Amino acid sequence: MKKIIITQSNYIPWKGYFDGMALVDELVIYDDMQYTKRDWRNRNLIKTAQGLKWLSIPVEVKGKYFQKINETRISDKYWIEDHLNQLKQNYKQANCYNSVFPWIEELYLNCKFDLLTEVNHYFLEEINKYLNIDVKILRSESFALAEDRTERLLNICIERGATDYYTGLAAKAYLDEEMFDNSGVKVHYFDYSGYPFYVQLHGDFEHGVSILDLLLNMGKASPQFMKN
Repeated sequence: MKKIIITQSNYIPWKGYFDGMALVDELVIYDDMQYTKRDWRNRNLIKTAQGLKWLSIPVEVKGKYFQKINETRISDKYWIEDHLNQLKQNYKQANCYNSVFPWIEELYLNCKFDLLTEVNHYFLEEINKYLNIDVKILRSESFALAEDRTERLLNICIERGATDYYTGLAAKAYLDEEMFDNSGVKVHYFDYSGYPFYVQLHGDFEHGVSILDLLLNMGKASPQFMKN
């Protein structure tokens, strides 16, 4: 049995993204797709005293209407300093700030990449180490991709010898499950309900914020507030 996820990369994604990786053997970063503005590719949410706030990586988009995610370049090298300052300002009262923030700061200061997908891949790998998630991460650019969306995903599963394919509920709108079944690959949809609450700063509880919120508040106890 071999379980696989194929999904676009996100910047410091929410805990559900990491729960998905904890459930499978391999993640294929699906970054041969067109880059979309105002999406999760280059930004994520943190909590502040003024409400939810985006941490966004500035990227080159002017005139690049059809660029792929894996072609998208970072446009301003000072984003690292800005994001660290915002995390410091908004999480300095978090329970595990003193033990976790130095590690986060080191991650950012060692993040010396020009391409967005490389930044996202780097953070996924390093946060997985912190959470003890053992998953192999590959990139879709190393595969020959078909034109049809379902066939494209299925071919990656077949090439990797996957028996089980995991995806979000939104995929039900386009995925041809019969094609997967006929090829001996079982489709599973994630259930993101029922997450436990944890001690969180700044008002009402929010599940859909960056994983950094969980890490700064709960530290090494973070896996207890995940599902897989």
